This record gives sequence, structure tokens and C-alpha cells, in this order.
Amino acid sequence: MDDPLRLLTTDVLIAGGGPCGLVLAIELGRRGIRTLLVDPKPGTAFNPQANATQARTMEHFRRLGFADEVRAQGLPADHPTDIAYFTRYTGWELARLSLPTAAEAVRNVRGMGGSWSAAELPHRVSQKFVEAILRKQAQSHAGNDVRYGWRLQEFEDEGTHVDAVVEAVDASAPTPTLPQRGREKVSVRARFLVGADGARSMVRQALGIGWGGGTGVRRDFMGGQMFAVYLRAPGFYDVFPHARAWMYVSVNAQRRAFMASVDGRSEFAFHAAVHAGENADAWTEADARRVFAQAMGTEIPIEVLSCGTWTAGHSLVAQSFQRGNVFIAGDAAHLFTPTGGLGYNTAVEDAVNLGWKLAAALRGSAGPKLLESYGIERKPLAERNTAYARHFADSVGLYPARPVLEEEGEAGDAARREAASHLDAHVRLEFNIPGVTFGGRYDGSPLIVGDGTQPPPDAANAYVPTACPGGRPPHAWLEDGRSLFDTFHAGWTLLALGPQPPDTSAFEDAAAALGLDLCVVRHASAALRELYEAPLALVRPDQIVAWRGQDAAMAHQVLRRASGH
Repeated sequence: MDDPLRLLTTDVLIAGGGPCGLVLAIELGRRGIRTLLVDPKPGTAFNPQANATQARTMEHFRRLGFADEVRAQGLPADHPTDIAYFTRYTGWELARLSLPTAAEAVRNVRGMGGSWSAAELPHRVSQKFVEAILRKQAQSHAGNDVRYGWRLQEFEDEGTHVDAVVEAVDASAPTPTLPQRGREKVSVRARFLVGADGARSMVRQALGIGWGGGTGVRRDFMGGQMFAVYLRAPGFYDVFPHARAWMYVSVNAQRRAFMASVDGRSEFAFHAAVHAGENADAWTEADARRVFAQAMGTEIPIEVLSCGTWTAGHSLVAQSFQRGNVFIAGDAAHLFTPTGGLGYNTAVEDAVNLGWKLAAALRGSAGPKLLESYGIERKPLAERNTAYARHFADSVGLYPARPVLEEEGEAGDAARREAASHLDAHVRLEFNIPGVTFGGRYDGSPLIVGDGTQPPPDAANAYVPTACPGGRPPHAWLEDGRSLFDTFHAGWTLLALGPQPPDTSAFEDAAAALGLDLCVVRHASAALRELYEAPLALVRPDQIVAWRGQDAAMAHQVLRRASGH
């Protein structure tokens, strides 16, 4: 692969320009690491794809400096973000979960406690808008070379580095460092390669990493083939007889579907269940209109922007997330049924976890166990999250939609009451998930220094804030109006809490000796000291509590372990 006439060197080669690859490029770029990102698509997503950015992901976007920009995208600030269930969109309403608008989320978050004590609340925004922001952020770092219209063709791990070949999908694709025409392939030498290249990952397949978990699950809904339509329906609200929502779910025996509002006006992402015996791969725009009308309950003019099929029913996690200098992340490492919106958000967390570790390895401050910890930490989280998504899919998809739901009279009324009861419980199960969002933990990681305490039980719909090492730090709003998280350092943070915290000089000396970028952040609040149940807490660059304690006596040992030595 080595051709010195056409050799490009970089620190990290990223295959895949979806949210995972782009967040990884941002994490590396802000730390001064050179990256080359390639993706065969001509640009970021055209189709809406994922539609929910969970609160923890929004907290990371806040840490990276663009949460407000993301929250300004998608639905208008005053548009409801409710999830509502109907027999058909013009039929009976069965259940609804009312949720705050984007503007209300910004106001409400400061007064919320308990499970929803957070710096950010979730945001309902289509992935196409998020990706455009992520691309702009990735390209703002001078060391990042972001190339859409290019793909990874082959690679080989040489032990000290990875040699690869990337090629232009279109020979005329412009790049910052090459003429527009004439060089269709480039040799790349990188210290590390990350495959964030999707469900059919070339990187994972080349490494010979198989899937674990389950697939092929059949359900009436969210299990099997689905038909996706990105559409424009300017007349939808003229005939829609109910209060507006963000997510509209149709529950009837003819066609079950869900639909997310993309822009709050006329654009929608519509997904319908495909029945056994139907060949949706051959469906045309006329079929898209027919299927949409079945969920709608009436025919209205629609413009089909795109359509295609996908498969629900996956709960797959790769058997390994790393081979030598090559890593996989995002859909390359785990495949979800998209209930709960967990696939995209789990992919972002992969990038957050891996980014600081790759940077530390490249800067020489990482111990030998640091990079190994990526798979040790993220694989159990992927297994946890796919299990939650499967549970949510079972809850809605195994519930039968019987014809009696649409009958007038006593039998129909009784069926709708029973459906309303089930769906009212389900919508809270799937969409009020602070435990899933905030409760992911890295217990058992070689980097976490336990203190003998046990975290609260893991539960989807409840989260108990805890500084027990291995999880997200408890959040609080400070008296000056800032989020506690806003005071964290970009590198390592040592929180010194309470009116008389212990001396921290041992941590500062140990960090200097290990080459760690550590900042001591002091808060005199007795309430914060009580919240963390200790005067000292060590927070990693990915905002995970690595250790907490009463004094700095073990500072050197703590930092050595937390940094992988």
C-alpha cells in the first residue's frame, strides 16, 4: 500500500461520516489530533433518519459548545413534542404523552430535580439537521480533513500503524489537498483506524468480527420489514382533527405506522409495517401514497421526497470492538430496533468514550490499558441499550391491533379503552427514560476506582443521581445560574467540594508527573458536598466519575489507574 508519491499521513482515519464519525472527529479535533474522515455519501444525510436526541447526548453537545445550535433546529420552538397514538390519524385518539416544546425545555430544565436533574433535556430533531451541524463543527478544526464522496477501500494493521487506501467515489470529488481530477486513490498511513461505517461495516467484516445477540424478530409492528417514506404533506393539518404532536402512531389492523414531524409544518418521516407476503422493495411512489392513506384514514396530496425499506427487529452487538489499532463504533458495533431512539445516541457515546482515549494515546499520556478499556466499557452498554430497545419494541409491537378498535358502539368503545390503557403505559415506558439516558455505567472497567459503594438499580424510567464511581456525575444548578457541568475542565476535573475541602496538591503533582491535563474545580457549597457524598471527586474527560474520596492520600495510584497505567 505504501506509495510515497501519493501518501497522506494522519493520526486517526475515520471511516464513516454519520453522527458517530463526526462526533469522534470533533472530539479529536478539539484536542489537536489530526484526522481524515471519509464517507462515500456525497454529503450528510438527506433523509431524516433518527429523530430524537436524548438528554445525555444534548449534555455532550453542550460540553462541545453547540447544544443551543442543535436545539434551534428541527421543530419550531413553540411546537409540541407530544407522542400520540390514533386508530388512524383522522380517527380516534387513543393515548398521548405531553412533552415540553424546545422553548419550554430550556426554561423548565432549571427547575427540575430527581430523575431529570440535568444540564439539558431531550430534543426532537431529525438527524439530517444534527449531521449538518456536526459536519460544520468537525470542519472547524484545522487538523480535520473531512471528505464526503470518498470511501475506505482497504486497510492493513501493521502493528505500529495502519496502512489504508481511500478512493474517490466520484473522480471529480474536490478535496482540500488534491486536484479535482486525476487522483482517484490515495494511500493513507494512520496511527489508528475507526470504523464508524454503519450496519454493513466494511471494517468490521474485514476484521472478521461477528455479531452476538438476536435478529429476525417478527412482530406486528417494529419487527420485520418497514417501509420508510420521507414526504411533504402541506394539507396534513387541514384534515388532522387532533392537537398537534411530534410523533404520530397509527394503530389499526390494516396498517400500523409511526410518523415524526421533521419541520413542524409539512415535512414528515413516515414508517409503515410491511405485512407478510408484501414485496415492499418493489413499491413505487403510488404505493407510498396508498400506504400513507391507510394510516391517515383518508387520501390527501403528498409529495414523496424519498422512500425505501429497512428492517426492524435487530438486537445485535459486535463480539469485539477492537482489533489492535482498529476500532469499530456506532452501527458498525451495534444494531438496534429504533424504539427509544437509542441507536444514534449510543453511537454518540461511543465516540465520546473513544475520542479522549485515542488523543491520550497519541499524546503519550495513556497507560497500556486505556485503549483496551474502550470495548470493555462500551460493549456492556451496547448490550444494555439493545435490550432496552428490544423491550420497548415488544411492548408496542406485540400488542395486537384488532379490527374492533375501529368499530362504532360498545364493543369498539371497550376495545379503545383497553388499547388506551396499554398505550398510555407503553408511551411512558418508551419515552420517559431518564434511567436509560443517564444511568449507563462502566462498573467493572479497569479505569474505575471503586469506593465500596453500590450504585442504585438500573431502571429505564427512573434515575437516582449518584457519584458512585463509574457513572455520570450528579448534576446541579449553581447559585450564579451556571450548570455544574459548565465548570468542568475539558480534560480531567478534580472536584473539591464543601466549605473546607482537603488539600488537593497531591493530585496536581501526580497529574503533572503523568502528563495529565487536570484542573481542580472548587465549589464551597455544602449541598454539592452532600450530593457527591465526598469532598473530592475525579471526573474524566468524558464526564464520568472515575473516583471519589475523603482525601488525596492515594492520588498517584488513582490517577495511574484512571489513565490506564
